[in-house]
Amino acid sequence: MPPLSYFYKSRHSQPPPSGRRPLGRRLPVAAASLVLAAAAGIGVATLDHHPASDATSLAGSESTVDGVSTSSAARAKQRGDAPPPAAAPTSTKPSASSSPAPSASSASPTPTQPSQKDVSYQFAWQENYYYCGPAATRIALTARGLFPSQSQVAERLGTTEGGTNSSEDTARALNSFTGTNFYEPHFIRGESATSADVDELRKSVVSAIGSGYAVVANIAGSTVDDGGHSHSYPGGHYLTIVGYRDGGETVRIADPADAEGVGAYTLPVAKMANWIAQRGYAA
Repeated sequence: MPPLSYFYKSRHSQPPPSGRRPLGRRLPVAAASLVLAAAAGIGVATLDHHPASDATSLAGSESTVDGVSTSSAARAKQRGDAPPPAAAPTSTKPSASSSPAPSASSASPTPTQPSQKDVSYQFAWQENYYYCGPAATRIALTARGLFPSQSQVAERLGTTEGGTNSSEDTARALNSFTGTNFYEPHFIRGESATSADVDELRKSVVSAIGSGYAVVANIAGSTVDDGGHSHSYPGGHYLTIVGYRDGGETVRIADPADAEGVGAYTLPVAKMANWIAQRGYAA
């Protein structure tokens, strides 16, 4: 049986024209293939993450994780902060055109936001080599008490074997599923992030996580996380930001194709912004 490989999307420096989707590139990622091959052998592993715990084991199921029930009653409790009704969507974020550029002082948490916070979410590995977009988007949706299948998310995203086009699609799909207009696409257009890009990402993450929404990021290239583990996606990948530390100076990531087989790690926000460079994120 030949090894699995990923179809990667070419970098986006700006939102793609409506109705057009560039073709992807096919690049092998051996480490991620091992993870996906293992997942194919034992079934898709899921794990409910809660802010009070920092589990890294992928053992467990939807029914019970670390002794915490994920029954309908427990999930109903998690859904206490349900999104606004679809008939009257609201956005808690000012538009980029009407607000001044963030300053260095934005690193400090606002009086209404704690210095660190996680959202509760259900983790699952991506089900095939081109479902990183659906998997990352689904992780974000579980933070809102929504549990569609990856195939249902893929249909809403317009995902093909060429991948998921851009953060414009993830923002649109997230709003569609949640019945809100909370999510907006943000793009880091340079080859590396500027200080303004880093500040905007920090502010967006703190605002979204503080409101109970996860962030879906489209990244490309390689980086090393705070635990010293390397993560390499030369042609691109989608992952989910599910928490922050130190007022947003550090972000916590749920990665549906983590080659370490853990699925969660942290990065400095500046390193995260540079990983996103020439692509975007939905927050």
